[in-house]
Amino acid sequence: MAKVAPRVSFIIAGVQKGGTTALFDYLAEPGVALSTVKEVHFFDDESQNWGAPDYDAYHARFGPPDGRPCGEATPIYVYWPGSLERIAAYNPAMRLIVLLRDPVARAWSHWKMEYARGAETERFAWCIREGRQRLFDARPWGHHREFSYVERGFYGEQMARLLALFPREQVLVLTSDALREDPGAALAKVRAHIGAPIGPAPARREVHVGRQMDYPSELTAEDVAFLRRIYATDQARLRDLVGFSFG
Repeated sequence: MAKVAPRVSFIIAGVQKGGTTALFDYLAEPGVALSTVKEVHFFDDESQNWGAPDYDAYHARFGPPDGRPCGEATPIYVYWPGSLERIAAYNPAMRLIVLLRDPVARAWSHWKMEYARGAETERFAWCIREGRQRLFDARPWGHHREFSYVERGFYGEQMARLLALFPREQVLVLTSDALREDPGAALAKVRAHIGAPIGPAPARREVHVGRQMDYPSELTAEDVAFLRRIYATDQARLRDLVGFSFG
């Protein structure tokens, strides 16, 4: 099929449990055109024929073009193999936004979400240690949509892949703490990055806060130290790439 002209100009590409839902909600104002659902899950769709992808199906998740910056937020894109490459093939001029959260806090929040959903039944300590072996039985090999508590936190590796595909000026990296503590300043940076008019500072909000229930685990000092050791080399790589790191 002939390539369809790209209509989507920006994507919030990561990370899961990093504040992407809040950012998507903040952007829901007249100067920006958003997808009809927050997470479109097009570029991570392994049922697509990526030799001839159906971009018409992708565009059907958006309203008619009207000149406004147009975008979506699917936070698995920065992690899922092939997604960033597919985005680059669709629109090499795409503006990317990545929200990063301390990877230890992100992993803990991710586990709580999957446990509350019923997708996870094991304790957190087991999941971040022995449970990582489950990813080697997954397809694509080494990746999993639910059980990737540790793997989604290798931000240095993910940002290196992203920056090999897109010029640095097309990529805005923020922390979830910055969005939470000063949403007005963070949103001004996002709007400038995607070419949207600068609006008034929004009221602070919290969305997708973890469900209150009895979890079979607590985040222990031993778990934190274990994850810090795992992430140490990757965090140094992240600092070299974007100028900051966690922990």
